[in-house]
Amino acid sequence: MSPSNNCENQDVWTVVQFATFTRLLSLLLQAVLNAVIPDHVADAFSPPRSETPLLLDPAIEALFGGLSHWDAEHFLFIAERGYIYEHNFAFFPLFPLILRLLAATALWPLCGFLTMHGRLLLAVAIGNSILFVISAMALYKLSRLVVQDRKLALIAVLMYCLTPANVFMIAGYSETLFAALTFAGLWLLEKRFTIGACLLLGFATGARANGLVNAGFLLYLSLQCGFARTRAFSKGEGSVRYRHYVWELIRFVLTGAFYAAVVALPFCLFQFYGCQTFCHPSATQVPPALLNLAREKGYRVANAASPTPRWCQWQIPLLYSYIQDAYWDVGFLRYFRWKQIPNFILALPVATLGFIASYMYIMANPVFCMYLGLGDKGKDRKTHGFYNPKVFVYIVHSSVLLLFGIFCMHVQVLTRFLASSSPVLYWISGHLLFQYEPLLQDERLFRPDQIQQQKDHKPGLRCAVGMCRNNQVLYLLMHWQTCSVYTRCIMGYFISYWFLGLALHCNFLPWT
Repeated sequence: MSPSNNCENQDVWTVVQFATFTRLLSLLLQAVLNAVIPDHVADAFSPPRSETPLLLDPAIEALFGGLSHWDAEHFLFIAERGYIYEHNFAFFPLFPLILRLLAATALWPLCGFLTMHGRLLLAVAIGNSILFVISAMALYKLSRLVVQDRKLALIAVLMYCLTPANVFMIAGYSETLFAALTFAGLWLLEKRFTIGACLLLGFATGARANGLVNAGFLLYLSLQCGFARTRAFSKGEGSVRYRHYVWELIRFVLTGAFYAAVVALPFCLFQFYGCQTFCHPSATQVPPALLNLAREKGYRVANAASPTPRWCQWQIPLLYSYIQDAYWDVGFLRYFRWKQIPNFILALPVATLGFIASYMYIMANPVFCMYLGLGDKGKDRKTHGFYNPKVFVYIVHSSVLLLFGIFCMHVQVLTRFLASSSPVLYWISGHLLFQYEPLLQDERLFRPDQIQQQKDHKPGLRCAVGMCRNNQVLYLLMHWQTCSVYTRCIMGYFISYWFLGLALHCNFLPWT
């Protein structure tokens, strides 16, 4: 086996170890924090339980109850009951479907000891942990292809394991599923397995609505290929060039339409299902307890005797847009109020990293960016690490999400919105660590089995080092006192949000 393959295999094993370790630690911490901190009485969705608890339900609730708070309750409710209330349609169906399948198949032997809700809660803990490890491996593979720098790829994924959106990656949210599908789909796209990438990115849209933006990667790839073929014919005769240009334009329109349709199909089907449910309701039997909750809270259920919802009269009846507007007051500049300043401060670190990433990349490749990465052959273009030309489309994608999140969303959601959708947050963090942290200049840290051979480790930390070999992030944490101020700021942000999210979210306290 070649040294490069040996290093890559070691890196993958390090990623798997650290991702698994952080998932187990997160599950342990949320259980402890949920037990020692009283739950806040929040005005959140809380449907009545339909089953009498069985033998193991109290234990599962004690261990994993913190994973079912806030929006996680919607996903668990949908997995157990289906789409009953109108506002449930803000939560896309792929994640609850996977939870239901896991609870009904792999966890079926526990049906005599756990209710469906208990099995769904256990499915959240198991499913999201496995999906996170898969997403970490996919991010590493993607990073190796895009940044073409093994060391940066490894550091970026190790930082991903400490993501500031950690609690949403372990709780009953769809972020981990979305990250796994998105990173795996983009990896396949970089490998030029376009159909497979298209399918995975389509499934990602079935998990979260912002998967629609991923169609831009497919369109950009088609545009790049078209420009490359066009340049090959640029020296031909005029009539030949003209016919070739026309053909390439037609080809781009057709392939682009196909890719966009595949990615958007789950979104369209889900909207059609919502439209059929509420605009053309059939006779459905809703349990009395859930009807009482609807009357008490003002939730709308599909009822032929009730007036047709006003959004059904729209030219394009998009239920998702209506819910975001009517239930969560989401819209352009609606969050720009004085009372929301704390939430803007909460989102400031991730927004800062996003803007730094865009600024540094554009300053390093100005002509390349001016030509949108399509026609520049200038010598100013950087080709290594974070400044690799392949990073350009990811910078554009991250910037679009960042600006949309700031101006059109609840800004505190920006942290998990970007952390589960774009690898740029982790690439720029790794890039800044390499640029400003002298400890990472030691090449021995990136050779197999070298970190644990360092003689200056504190005895009490040797066990932790051996648990994740060649883990440069753990190495920096062990040498925290000698780290640069930039390292402390970046890693301090990741770790503080990692821990605070578990402490606050799992006790019904407001978080991002």
